[in-house]
Order: sequence, then C-alpha cells, then structure tokens
Amino acid sequence: MKSYNIAVIGGDGTGPEVTREALKVLDAAQRKFGFKLHYTHYDFGGARYLKTGETLPDSAIEEFRKQHAIFLGAIGHPDVKPGILECGILLKARFALDQYINLRPVKLYRTEDCPLKDKTPQDVDFVVVRENTGGIYTGVGGVVQKGTPMEIATQVMIYGRPVVERCVRYAYEVTRRRNKKKMLTLVHKCNVLTHAGDLWVRTHKEIGDQDYPDIKQDYNHVDACTMWFVKQPEWYDVIVTENLFGDIITDLAAIIQGGLGVAAGGNINPEGVSMFEPMGGSAPKYTGQNVINPIAAINAAGMMLDTLGEREAAAAIDAAVTTALNSGKIKSLAAGRMGLSTTQVGDLVAATV
Repeated sequence: MKSYNIAVIGGDGTGPEVTREALKVLDAAQRKFGFKLHYTHYDFGGARYLKTGETLPDSAIEEFRKQHAIFLGAIGHPDVKPGILECGILLKARFALDQYINLRPVKLYRTEDCPLKDKTPQDVDFVVVRENTGGIYTGVGGVVQKGTPMEIATQVMIYGRPVVERCVRYAYEVTRRRNKKKMLTLVHKCNVLTHAGDLWVRTHKEIGDQDYPDIKQDYNHVDACTMWFVKQPEWYDVIVTENLFGDIITDLAAIIQGGLGVAAGGNINPEGVSMFEPMGGSAPKYTGQNVINPIAAINAAGMMLDTLGEREAAAAIDAAVTTALNSGKIKSLAAGRMGLSTTQVGDLVAATV
C-alpha cells in the first residue's frame, strides 16, 4: 500500500474548520482507493506569532522537506499587521521549497453560481499556470529619501530564462495532459514590458515549436485577458503567466467559477514538496460558527492527491463535489447561506467519494 506523509497547517480563523472537512474527505478517499495518508499537524499562524513572535522557523522548512506534501487551511489574523504572516509563512515556504508553479484550476460547478450571463459549466473550465517565485515578488528594488518630498521607490520585474522556461514547459505539459482544446495562452504585457515580456514570448514560442507541436500557441495582453474572462471564458484551455499578472487574473477567475468558496490552488514543485490551499482567506468573523464553505479546501485536497499521483481518487473527489453541489442540498456557496453547516457539507462530499 502506498503511503504519503502530509504536513497539515490549519492556520487562522476558519482555516482549521475547512481543513477538518478536507481531511474527512481525504480519509474517505484513502479508505476507498487503498493508500495511506500520515498527517503531521503544525500550529503556524497568527495565534502562534502573537504568542512567540515566530512565523515559520527554518527547522520547520527542513521538516517540510521530508513530507510528500503540505496542506494549508488559511493564514491571516486580524491582530497581526498585514504582510507579516503572508511573507513570513506563505512566501517563505514557496521560496524555500522552490514551489515555482501556482496551479489554479478554474471550474464552474453550477450555472447559478456564475455571475456571467448565460454561461454554464461547459463555458468555464480552464487552468491558470502562474509562475510563483520570480518577478516583482522577489523584492528586488529599494527606497531612497524615504519620507521626503523626493522619495523614490523601485520594485523590479526580474526573470531569468531558466525560471521562465521551467514554468512554460510545465504549462505545456498540463495542456497536453488535459487533452481538451490543446491550446496554451501566454498572458503578459509585451507591448509595454518589452524586455521581460519578450523573454516570455520567445520562450513560449521556442519551447512550443520544438517540443510541443501538437499544442496551439496563443497570446493575450493581460488587460485583454481580463476582458475575455468576462466576455468569453470558453475560449481558454490553459493559461501561463508571470507572477503578478497571475495573482490578479486568478482572483477574477475565482469569481467567474462561483467565488472563493470553491476556488483552490497548489503551490507546486514538480520535483519536490508542494503546498495546497483554498484560495479564500481566514474569514475571522465566521470563526467557530460552522458556517464557512469547505468546498475550496476539499478541492485543494483533491489537487494534492492528483499531484501525488492518486489520480483516480482525485477524480472521485471532484465528481463528489460536483454531485454534492448539484444535489439541491447546498443552497448557496456563501458563508452562512449554504443551507447546510460546514460539517454537513463535508459529510455530504465524503459520503459520495
């Protein structure tokens, strides 16, 4: 029997609640499909930081390297200044573990959840591959004459060919594996960001021409992409983009798939340890009320299994989510308006796996 070691970080706010339901579904999957998950729980997050001043110690990174994957509930505490936990936990883990891909499936489960007129689940089904360790988020830049009328701040979109190439190549592989429209759309702003943009455009074309002749190549400027997400999301199959643009467009993508209640993502190192999480925040105002939607966390759990190679189990979780959302029992995806509690939604999906 295959077994996997999973680091679990419930985190802040409603994070532990949605994590509980995701693990419930994972337990159902491992029983049915004959593999074993061994969980190690960590308390990193706002409460620990307020108590100890510690975010994510180097020793934890070393422990994570020995795991097969990391499952994260949510990070964000109202009593902690913005940026401390995000940089000290999320970004530190991404960079230290070289999780160079942010993978965001965008799938609409029910027509009524989409804010776009006349769009159905057949119209909203694509994947965004976001480069996750380069670009502006590396923090290259600085400030001079801070606090004076002449203050200047810089932050540089910095990319090397190896960083771009490994991301683009991963996106081509995702496109080939999906085997749907077999089209990879590069999203950038090469008409203005002529240096960094040109590197992405050339890499996209050269890798595609050489190694993926079966995949159609496409390009959007990022501003045009946001327009087409709203007007014609059915155009897309797989999108590859740099870090900042990917961060922005995946929030828009989450809304057209029904909101953060169903949106999940993975921070992927294809050769190492990856981290999976729901895209919604910690939602502290709902903490302990058992009303938060756990579907996004359950979807993240399915993504984790898919990445670990348990693809049959991952497909079963996705099918169970689809069945649960179309059962008529879940009235809304919004917290407090689902018609079921957090626990009941988890039970419904777990029973269908």
